[in-house]
Amino acid sequence: MGQNRDFAALEERFTARDTSRIAILPIPYEKTSTWIKGAEKGPFALLEASLALELYDIETDTEVYRRGIHTCSPLVTDLPPESMAREVEKSVSELLDAGKFVVSIGGEHSVSIGAVKAHSSSVKDMCVLQLDAHADLRDEYEGTRFNHACVMARVTEFCPAVHVGIRGICLEEKDKLEPENVFFAKDIAGNSGWVDPAVDRLSPNVYVTIDLDVFDPSIMPSTGTPEPGGLSWYGVLALLRKVAERKNVVGFDCVELCPDRTNRAPDFTAAKLVYKFLSYIFADRNRGKG
Repeated sequence: MGQNRDFAALEERFTARDTSRIAILPIPYEKTSTWIKGAEKGPFALLEASLALELYDIETDTEVYRRGIHTCSPLVTDLPPESMAREVEKSVSELLDAGKFVVSIGGEHSVSIGAVKAHSSSVKDMCVLQLDAHADLRDEYEGTRFNHACVMARVTEFCPAVHVGIRGICLEEKDKLEPENVFFAKDIAGNSGWVDPAVDRLSPNVYVTIDLDVFDPSIMPSTGTPEPGGLSWYGVLALLRKVAERKNVVGFDCVELCPDRTNRAPDFTAAKLVYKFLSYIFADRNRGKG
């Protein structure tokens, strides 16, 4: 699997660092995964699959790649997770200072801690929208407070959060969840009325962290901790489009892809999700409205 691909293999004039509005930061990190291994290969599988993307988006009638999408060199580190979070924060902060819209692709979910912290330091009145099968609110797990199972515990120390798609928690996490800010998968299934209430809970500026296990394993089996009863493709898109329409999305990440070489469809699903969300976020600007 190639490890130096640019997202969607765009023409050079759409990938230059200085002129691209969007920066993709691959973070192939996996030190705390607790079940299925392989998340460190996720960024490269997503980038490879992105070569098959159609660059015109039907819903928004746009080609978001024309904003410029620069794929950064992978942030490769073998540091412990707490040190890795600081490295990610530094790298993302540098991209934000350069005026980039940053998309971090993992790697395990622990990479999101540094990315969120970098955004929260540069954006006022920001909250996090978490799409995930798990609450990730354990204070510590397997000897570290920066385990992938502790991501949102660290994030909520400096930023409020809304949780969507949750269907697997421990008792410790149950006590930490604020009922008005959690939308369990069991309440979402077969019900479209949850999207607006979820968006209503968000602050004006929103960072979105997408753990791919938010999807049902029938369409996204390639994750480290798959849980049955997940969200559908169009259910997730309905939420992301509404967030992009009503809020200022300042950045996002897509994590926990564990590629399976015998089933490439999930890799493409992850790549298309990234491109779709970018299409939603930049839709009005692509049409010259701002």
